[in-house]
Amino acid sequence: MTAVESHMTYSNSYTINNETVYMTQEDDWDRDLLLDPAWEKQQRKTFTAWCNSHLRKAGTAIENIEEDFKNGLKLMLLLEVISGERLPKPDKGKMRFHKIANVNKALDFICSKGVKLVSIGAEEITDGNGKMTLGMIWTIILRFAIQDISVEETSAKEGLLLWCQRKTAPYRNVNVQNFHISWKDGLALCALIHRHRPDLIDYSKLRKDDPIGNLNTAFEVAEKFLDIPKMLDAEDIVNTPKPDEKAIMTYVSCFYHAFAGAEQAETAANRICKVLAVNQENEKLMEEYEKLASELLEWIRRTIPWLENRTAEQTMRAMQQKLEDFRDYRRIHKPPRVQEKCQLEINFNTLQTKLRLSNRPAFMPSEGKMVSDIANAWKGLEGVEKGYEEWLLTEIRRLERLDHLAEKFKQKCSMHESWTGGKEELLSQKDYESASLMEIRALMRKHEAFESDLAAHQDRVEQIAAIAQELNELDYHDAASVNARCQGICDQWDNLGTLTQKRRDALERVEKLWETIDQLYLEFAKRAAPFNNWMDGAMEDLQDMFIVHSIEEIQSLITAHDQFKATLPEADKERMATMGIHNEILKIAQTYSIKLSGINPYTNLSPQDISSKWDAVKHLVPLRDQMLQEEVARQQANERLRRQFAAQANIIGPWIQTKMEEISHVSVDIAGSLEEQMNSLKQYEGNIINYKSNIDKLEGDHQLSQESLIFDNKHTNYTMEHVRVGWEQLLTTIARTINEVENQILTRDAKGISQEQLNEFRASFNHFDRKRNGMMDPDDFRACLISMGYDLGEVEFARIMTLVDPNNTGVVTFQAFIDFMTRETAETDTAEQVMASFKILASDKNYITVDELRRELPPDQAEYCISRMTRYIGGDGATGALDYISFSSALYGESDL
Repeated sequence: MTAVESHMTYSNSYTINNETVYMTQEDDWDRDLLLDPAWEKQQRKTFTAWCNSHLRKAGTAIENIEEDFKNGLKLMLLLEVISGERLPKPDKGKMRFHKIANVNKALDFICSKGVKLVSIGAEEITDGNGKMTLGMIWTIILRFAIQDISVEETSAKEGLLLWCQRKTAPYRNVNVQNFHISWKDGLALCALIHRHRPDLIDYSKLRKDDPIGNLNTAFEVAEKFLDIPKMLDAEDIVNTPKPDEKAIMTYVSCFYHAFAGAEQAETAANRICKVLAVNQENEKLMEEYEKLASELLEWIRRTIPWLENRTAEQTMRAMQQKLEDFRDYRRIHKPPRVQEKCQLEINFNTLQTKLRLSNRPAFMPSEGKMVSDIANAWKGLEGVEKGYEEWLLTEIRRLERLDHLAEKFKQKCSMHESWTGGKEELLSQKDYESASLMEIRALMRKHEAFESDLAAHQDRVEQIAAIAQELNELDYHDAASVNARCQGICDQWDNLGTLTQKRRDALERVEKLWETIDQLYLEFAKRAAPFNNWMDGAMEDLQDMFIVHSIEEIQSLITAHDQFKATLPEADKERMATMGIHNEILKIAQTYSIKLSGINPYTNLSPQDISSKWDAVKHLVPLRDQMLQEEVARQQANERLRRQFAAQANIIGPWIQTKMEEISHVSVDIAGSLEEQMNSLKQYEGNIINYKSNIDKLEGDHQLSQESLIFDNKHTNYTMEHVRVGWEQLLTTIARTINEVENQILTRDAKGISQEQLNEFRASFNHFDRKRNGMMDPDDFRACLISMGYDLGEVEFARIMTLVDPNNTGVVTFQAFIDFMTRETAETDTAEQVMASFKILASDKNYITVDELRRELPPDQAEYCISRMTRYIGGDGATGALDYISFSSALYGESDL
């Protein structure tokens, strides 16, 4: 401690200077009172009692402070007692020069302790100068009783005053601001005693209006129980406007020294409480991490089987419900888990930072609950999730295609079965055996027409088979009934071919028996049959179901329909020509009075059939027009949805990318204090959170698109999945960046790192961060350390890399760099310091008892220690002794010292 010169004036006759400023002169009123006889009386009584409190250890005492110190013998004895050192041998003579020599030896000893005496000599002391003697004793008191007092970087008078203020702060009616009037009511002295020995005084019964009673109580208790002699009179203190400061300081310093041991124990207890509080908080954080990690992993474990289930539904409604359930999962159930995962990583990083700052070993979660384990589980979840969504969309397209094919299959089968109905029976008839020549010829022509019709239906049968095969390939749920129906049609078709050939053979055998043929009927049949087939095909096409996914596809159908309508005039001509043949038949019959049976022997088609089918075709054309126009409107609505989604996605996607880049630059380039960085990042976070409404709106447009079965969008490269992933990464990145700054603040506050040091660390890191991505590769990190004065060999650099890159990622983050630099420059509590604190509480024993722990520590932390300390196994241990040495080592992950 550096001593500073002190100045104290008693009178104009002498001045005492000390290297430490013990007191400073106060206002003019104080200087006027320096010669107050009441003060001199208080000093004489107090100083005499103080000297006797030490001289009694040598078996002597003084009665008159001026007379008893004249010969210097008791003065030298007093100095030996209070310093613990031997002074030179005193002169034993009784002459004046002997006395002066002894006093000079005492004064020389005082000077050797760093006290400079000015204008005071042995002659004044030997002559019994009262003011000089009091000044000398005050100097001794300052040097040996007050100078060494130190409280929170303050010493001497200021340290003693701060100690009194701290100890009496909780007490009512006590406000210590000085060493004179603050002590007049006696409550401050009683508070000091009660603070350290509450069993000696019932403070609640003291009254501020009874100062003499309070002072006498304090004096009596201090003398009886604390071995502090009575140095003051209550009446002198109360009746003096301003009690003597030196007398009060002398008396109060005795209390400080009396309670010094308790102060040391309290300091040790505070250290242990601090260490245990840190340990309890860390254990709580570990338990919270384990719980949160278990819950998140359990949720992932339950969710993955659901996403891995690829059991396809048989109906479009059921598959759409699956898609809706998946959307609920992505929109409702997953986002909270994303936040939990982010919070888990933040908690883990914060815990590890606190453990490093408190010099504890790193936290190792339970097996399978590392952050990397959770990240791998999450990666697996997202992989299964992506596959599940792709499977859903594929299944919906498949079912859509299946429904269309199944309906088309049923329609063609119905038309074919309608056409083949009764054909086998007709082909099996032997009506030619009893028919006339004309009838035979008619049957032959009719059969030829049937064969033409049969050939025309071959394409339909092949279409039915092709559709059935495609339904099987697409795993249609009712494939069995489709196959059975298709097989029945194919078998029937083969049988028709066989019967047709047999009938032709039979007719050809009898054809030579017939000579005439009704050419007109034959011609009608030949022209009516293909026209009828054309109308059947037209009706089939006009009623054909269609499915399109774009305006271009529907425009293609409209073009084909327009081309079909362009053929209608030619078809009408063909109809008129066919109907003209029938009219010619009627004309000939009428001309030649031929009685017609009304049945064309060559075909079952009648003019009425042709007319009704033609009317049906003309009726279906506008219906087809309406269906196509409705589909055009639907596709236009879908196109609007695509453009609406693309307009937002093309804004949101680049916005997210821009924010990611800005945050990356902010974490590297931002200047100012950490708090300013935190405020800047919080503003970024607020802007990002406020942007959530745009994401929600885009989600709504995406849902409308999926409800309209829109699965592609040529107007944008951004899908909703891209936007979701980018948004989640943006939230995670800003949260991690804020967490890094929080950890830097925590590191700065815990390690005592200044803002200038942090700025210097940041500047060095940014200089060597060549890629400007907030990370350095090992070569850049080595160059950075060398620039900061580190002399690195390969072995030392490898050791440092294991500290800053424990997972061997190949990069050094700014947080790891800060942790390393603060670890190199800051001090933390160690196991040895905690061990030394326990040793103080245990009164220098190698063990500590349960009673000592409960007496010195707060209840919860005392019980914490008792529950975790092992029994002391040394031979000097008492019953129930606990081993605080191994406990202190365990707190820091060390083996027993």
